[in-house]
This record gives sequence, structure tokens and C-alpha cells, in this order.
Amino acid sequence: MEGFDHLLNWKLKAGSHPFPGKDGGTCINEAALVAAGFDYKPIRTADDMPECFSRPICRFAVLINDEASDDERQRLLPYVTRLACADTRVVENARAAFIAARMVRWMSFDERLRLLDGALAIGRQADPFSEDAVKSRMEAIQARATSPTSVPDTPLFAKIQSWFWSKPEIEPTD
Repeated sequence: MEGFDHLLNWKLKAGSHPFPGKDGGTCINEAALVAAGFDYKPIRTADDMPECFSRPICRFAVLINDEASDDERQRLLPYVTRLACADTRVVENARAAFIAARMVRWMSFDERLRLLDGALAIGRQADPFSEDAVKSRMEAIQARATSPTSVPDTPLFAKIQSWFWSKPEIEPTD
């Protein structure tokens, strides 16, 4: 992760988060938002991202983020500064088509990273951020954190859905 030392103190996690913790503790899109200099906000879908972010790239990046193991997810850190690459509708459609044509359900994490690299190679590349600017933005958000780690955002629907999919507790019999 050469050149990304300033992100090594940021922990990527699955799901959306109301506010990062001192460890960072956000999804890749929330981290990209901060790295690009925007005010922090929970990102539940790619449509919550500012217009300068590529929707197909952000959708795919968060899919990889949310389905990765904790160790794999940290390998996404170098991509945090590459998502603000929105282009024309034609290019965005080409990115979406590229991902859709190659995406299969049972892809390894490394295969998904290669697919993300391929989609990022289409059209405009993100403007480079200065390492110092990204570091200060990330540290400023972490300094405002009130907890050591972030708390997952659990909208009402997700809470209700978890009730239906959770395993029932079995009372012990004497």
C-alpha cells in the first residue's frame, strides 16, 4: 500500500455508519467521501454520494466492501482516493455494462478487485489528492469521533429484517 500510509489508521467496515470512530470504521464509500474533502454523512447507497463520484464504481466498491472479510476489506484502502471519477452518461453506462458483463456471484475477492480495476480504467480517472490533504481530512474526522470504533447504521427496515432472519433462542430444559 505504498503511498497510502495516511490511510493505514483507517479501518474499513461493512455497512453504513452514522459517524466514524477513532479507528475510522466506515465503508469504502464513506471513507472516499472524507478523503475527497466532503463533510461526513452515512452512505447507504451509491446514490447518496456527491455527483463527482461514479455510481457504477461506488455500487460495485460497496458490494466488494460489504462481502469481504475484515482482512480483505483493508486491501480496498488504496481505492478510497479513486472513486471520485464520475464521467459522461455514456462512460458511466459503459462502466456499468463492463461490471455487469463480468460479474458472477461466486467471484473471489481478488477477481473482484481485478474487475474494479478494469472498470476504473474506463473513462476519466479521479483527480489526484495530495497525501497531506487526505491525511488531515481523515485525522480531523477521527478527532471528532466520540467512540473508539464506529457503530453500524441500522435503519428500521434492517432491524425488522434481522428479526425475521435471526435464529430463535431456545430455552434450556431442566
